[in-house]
Amino acid sequence: MSDTNQQPGREVFSSRAAFLFAAIGSAVGLGNIWRFPYVAYDSGGGAFLVPYIVALLTAGIPLLFFDYAIGHRFRGSAPKSFHRLRSWAEPVGWIQTGVAFFITIYYSVIVGWALLYAFKSLSQPWGDDADSYFFNDFLRMDASHLMTLDFVWPITIALLVVWVLVIGILVAGVDRGIGIVSKIFIPLLAVLFIIVVIFSLTLDGAAEGLNALFTPDWSALKNPTVWLSAYGQIFFSLSVAFGIMLTYSSYLKPRSNLTGTGLVTAFANSSFEVLAGVGVFSTLGFMAMQSGVPIKEVATSGIGLAFVAFPTVISQMGGFLGGAFGFLFLLSLFIAGITSLMSLLEVVVGAAQDKFNLSRSNAVLGIGGVMAVIALILFPTTSGLVSLDIMDKFTNSVGIVAVAIIAIVVVDWLLHRTEELALHLNAVSSFRVGNIWRICVANLTPVVLFVMLFQEIITLVDTPYGGYTAGQVVLFGWAVLAVIFIGSMIMTIIPWRGEQFLAGPPGSDFGVRTARKLEARPPKQAIELDDTAATTKEEKK
Repeated sequence: MSDTNQQPGREVFSSRAAFLFAAIGSAVGLGNIWRFPYVAYDSGGGAFLVPYIVALLTAGIPLLFFDYAIGHRFRGSAPKSFHRLRSWAEPVGWIQTGVAFFITIYYSVIVGWALLYAFKSLSQPWGDDADSYFFNDFLRMDASHLMTLDFVWPITIALLVVWVLVIGILVAGVDRGIGIVSKIFIPLLAVLFIIVVIFSLTLDGAAEGLNALFTPDWSALKNPTVWLSAYGQIFFSLSVAFGIMLTYSSYLKPRSNLTGTGLVTAFANSSFEVLAGVGVFSTLGFMAMQSGVPIKEVATSGIGLAFVAFPTVISQMGGFLGGAFGFLFLLSLFIAGITSLMSLLEVVVGAAQDKFNLSRSNAVLGIGGVMAVIALILFPTTSGLVSLDIMDKFTNSVGIVAVAIIAIVVVDWLLHRTEELALHLNAVSSFRVGNIWRICVANLTPVVLFVMLFQEIITLVDTPYGGYTAGQVVLFGWAVLAVIFIGSMIMTIIPWRGEQFLAGPPGSDFGVRTARKLEARPPKQAIELDDTAATTKEEKK
């Protein structure tokens, strides 16, 4: 009997360009604009580019290839791909999905803030006190309560608009939704931000800002923390290790140049970060000159940069000029946020679609609807910033790093499948990987990530994050991590609906043998592992 919800077949991006823009859109997000410039400034200025490039070549690109290979090789969402690697590895995919779930719900409200502030920049209601306006008037922040249901209605409406937009894009499909929107939004983002950067370079004090950013402090290279900061920036900005690139690559056609596309994505992301650094510090140079203070007193990152420092600059510019500059900058933030948000939601939707054999529309509306409701309850309230800040810290600094280590240990150290992934990459790609790639993925990267994770956990245990109460940190931090890990076990126990297939029987070398056949065949004779390949005895039972 046919199931009306049965997937008709895995969707694919119609062209390499569609996938490339989608991947770049995922990688280029708010962190590129508001995190990289300050990290670079605080970590040796121009000298920071040395560890940054080393981290890009030894961790960022290798892990990007790692994600691409798993998703494309096993043709599934994160849980399905890890299930196909070995059935007991499925929880790894669900941990990645859980991390994406929580990042999606809080990230959406920041995108809503950017949308509101883009229009507010035209009237500049914050006057001469952008700091007080943002926290007291805009957010109506209440940091004393564990959780309130006192909604800030402009933010609630903006957040609802963001969710309706993103859900609508995903309902349209991988190619007609994500692909088309990415091909429109990423060029638009590039044009808007280039205009912002060119304008910022004309401001008084821009040269001083650029000198502060790019003047190298070579002594900083002796500091291990600077190197860890470089690896952390690359790791977080490329959207690796928590299911995004894995899921996107599963929608590629069988003959797709994985490594070539990965190189373009990685260098496009890094180029945008440097461009953002130029724009941000040119503007901060102007702000410092207008205020008569050193750059270090106005340099900031994150929410403070986007919603306090830049609105202050907009007011200092005044009139139409400031409004136009602010609108373009904040619209750029909104677009960068939307392209990243839809990639995050796709991780969760794709996992549910595979596990429960749902149609795309049912998966997007059902899962996306539930996530939208959770976001609308938690974050447009007076206590929303507190829950957002804690959840962001724990999911990013602990959740993503932990699951990256787990994925590498499972795939390489326990299952010894890295050779298979390398063969697959080399069979379909222009840029071939070898032992250096394997060493970077399986040896160097886990060590760096473990040091990062160890330091973060020690810090979080010793000192309550952000000065928040123990109850707030437990509820929105440690409890969120517990939900992710426990939820991954529960989701693994739930049976798969419909016909699902592994890559080969447990303990077999099916994957390696198939990858070698693929590498040896001419492009037109390439084989694809899809939903009709290699049913195992284990799943027949």
